[in-house]
Amino acid sequence: MLFDVRPILHTPGQRLDFQFDLDLSGLDFDGRFPISRPVAVEGAVRNTAGLLELELTARTVLDAVCDRCGKAFSLEKEVRYGCMLAEELQNGESDEIVLLEDGKADVEDLARTAFILGLDSKTLCSEDCKGLCPRCGADLNAGPCSCRKEPDPRLAALAKLLENNTN
Repeated sequence: MLFDVRPILHTPGQRLDFQFDLDLSGLDFDGRFPISRPVAVEGAVRNTAGLLELELTARTVLDAVCDRCGKAFSLEKEVRYGCMLAEELQNGESDEIVLLEDGKADVEDLARTAFILGLDSKTLCSEDCKGLCPRCGADLNAGPCSCRKEPDPRLAALAKLLENNTN
């Protein structure tokens, strides 16, 4: 969505608001499609003393899967993004300045990029998720598994000494 900022380009103190939904349901993350609901984007462009500042917030509810226990859950996600807008760069390139094209900014592309980069690389159903037992696959959040714990191989010689003393 190209957003025309020409009405406030040379008028300090003015502001233009925008709001739209972004469809990212086709994005594949390791065979999963976690963004099944529309991403609601809202924001504004402000002319502050001749500088154009763009700020936006993108939010949705993700269909997540815990990376420790494999449980599916819903996760509210909100990403904030801000940058400066300019018609031309004065001092070379900058990641914080987005160039306008004919007085317009592609806010949909900016929101899409910011939201994707703002996604967590690891999702957990809770901060204290215990995950799965590496031997039997039992969910350790539901309780301890019935596996016999193997002693640390570095301490095997000490375990043999203890066995000899008890006999």
